[in-house]
Amino acid sequence: MNRNVLRDSQWERIEHLLPGKTTDCGVTAKNNRQFVEAVLWITRTGSPWRDLPPEFGHWHRVYVCYNRWSHKGVWKAVFEALSDQPDLEYLMVDGSIVRSHQHGASKKRSDQEAQGKSRGGLSTKIHLAVDSLGNPVRLLLTDGQASEYGQSECLIAGFSADYVLADKGYDSDAFIQRIESQGSRAVIPPRHHRKEQRDYDKGLYRERNLVGRCFLKLKRYRRIATRYERLARNYFSMLCLVSSIIWLA
Repeated sequence: MNRNVLRDSQWERIEHLLPGKTTDCGVTAKNNRQFVEAVLWITRTGSPWRDLPPEFGHWHRVYVCYNRWSHKGVWKAVFEALSDQPDLEYLMVDGSIVRSHQHGASKKRSDQEAQGKSRGGLSTKIHLAVDSLGNPVRLLLTDGQASEYGQSECLIAGFSADYVLADKGYDSDAFIQRIESQGSRAVIPPRHHRKEQRDYDKGLYRERNLVGRCFLKLKRYRRIATRYERLARNYFSMLCLVSSIIWLA
């Protein structure tokens, strides 16, 4: 079986979440499964849209449909539907930088499309929260030079986890208070320059490797590891697609 093609069991879990069903208003989709697998092939291989194999359909029609679904928030809705019952024994947060390819440089101001300038060129930062099984539950994008701490409260908002795990870059009194206000306990190593060092559960902190492993799963897809999409929403949609695949695995 081609590794880029969905299994029947995977398709059955998302088929009803996609537009174009016979019960929906408007045009009925001819083959949603082929279309989703076409986008998955592009995301996995990192190939240009023009190099899409003909058995997936004409590359331009596939791209236009992908862009339309991205604009309507379909990919995000699928991800949110699949991740609506996370295991929140603990919640882990982290960030990772992705380089933007020269073909992904936006014509707009870079900060409007979650791209930041540095010596190495344009970059984007993915902010990620995962549950205690290592499955992604929230995704955010910022420009590459943005601090991870700046998105910390957005990553945990609305989650009632028993514990929140993060590295010392997230160590601040304000964030810890926010965690405790949500009924969770913070497992965050204190910065070395703190006057009063906090205690934290070092054994539980070792579980934080799951968020790093989730980043590895995301970046196995080459269009995630390197950003080729000019529009932030289109790159974010690919993140949502791959995150959905992780939930379907």
